[in-house]
Amino acid sequence: MMPVVDAPLELWSGSTADDKAAIIRAVYNQVLGNPYVMESERLLSAESQLCNGDLTIREFVRAVAKSDFYRSRYFESCAPYRFVELNFKHLLGRAPADQAELSAHIQTCVNAGYEAEIDSYIDSQEYSDKFGENIVPYYTGAKTEAGKKQINYNRTLSLLKGYAEVDSAIKSSVLVDSVATNSPVAATRATASGRIAGYKDATEKKFKIVVKGAKFDSPRRVSTTEYIVPGDRMTPQIQRINRTGATIVSITEIA
Repeated sequence: MMPVVDAPLELWSGSTADDKAAIIRAVYNQVLGNPYVMESERLLSAESQLCNGDLTIREFVRAVAKSDFYRSRYFESCAPYRFVELNFKHLLGRAPADQAELSAHIQTCVNAGYEAEIDSYIDSQEYSDKFGENIVPYYTGAKTEAGKKQINYNRTLSLLKGYAEVDSAIKSSVLVDSVATNSPVAATRATASGRIAGYKDATEKKFKIVVKGAKFDSPRRVSTTEYIVPGDRMTPQIQRINRTGATIVSITEIA
């Protein structure tokens, strides 16, 4: 299995056959989350087009991210927040920056569909600035940068589980609590020591949202409220909470 891509790997006009083979392996590794790809799961037509110069790395990345392999392992079998946070990891090389960014992508997926959600990363200005047409995406968010928040660096590190970790093995979100409450990633989250089993429908997963806010009829009293929300209703519920001015204390997945 190839190591995690963490440095630029670029396709040039003079790239050799071996160079192109290494690039194809790197794209599969990065975009599919460090998997073992069987011969029958490879996109041989797209690989051939890339090697012939008829497809850029950007378009090969798009083909891989829209493949049945990616869809079945991340869109159809993971909780919604996990799907989106992995899209950030696989396609932009970082963790989501905040709740607004995470929610916007969940809304894209819900309202415009799976392929539009994938396109929203690959067609973004950020992707163009980082990778252009012919650089394999890599983990830019795992390095400290001037002007970047430390919390985002830590979140990206929490998504990088090591060379032996396969992203599809973890179905639940790693960052949902940290991003929603704008808090540091808990140490226990970063170890990836806890895994949950897959389930047939990701929307069956439920979350407990604990909220603290002032009562409208008594400004001096502060109440704590708990909401039990299915995965496909997480974003609307969080938006309603934010509109009230209340504070999300924690979000916990319920098995």
